[in-house]
Amino acid sequence: MEQIEAWSEFNVAMVGATAALAGLVIVASSVNIAEIIKSNTLTARLAAAIAALVLAIIVTGVGLVPGVGMLWYGVVIGASTLVAAIFQVHATLVIVRDPDPEHVGRLLKTVLGFAPIIAYAAASIALLLGQPAGLTIAAAATLLAIVSAIVVSWVALVEVLR
Repeated sequence: MEQIEAWSEFNVAMVGATAALAGLVIVASSVNIAEIIKSNTLTARLAAAIAALVLAIIVTGVGLVPGVGMLWYGVVIGASTLVAAIFQVHATLVIVRDPDPEHVGRLLKTVLGFAPIIAYAAASIALLLGQPAGLTIAAAATLLAIVSAIVVSWVALVEVLR
């Protein structure tokens, strides 16, 4: 528990910043929602990005729960990661099946979305095995989720306005 508590300041900063970012992504997307839903891939990619941000909120929020142990923290991260992975798998399937030849960079779009999911899965496994390094991996995954969501959101909004 002490090891998780050592991350409390990071978790406080990240839960607030990530929640604010998730709200901004939703608001920015809603401004152009009529155009976004016309795209074959943008809706799924934005949903996956928001799911990754919600995952980051859950992970950093649960890291602030008094008395949470590494085992239960690993369980929560793992279960939450599975839910977020469903969104990313769906987005990947939509990207791969998109017949539009102008939609290049399918691999990059997919890898970018899976980066935080893979990192959170690694954090969960490490914590379930009692490895404190899982906390550092979870922190890195949170930063990856933020960067990934910002990039996906920016690209989506630029694609809509082209």
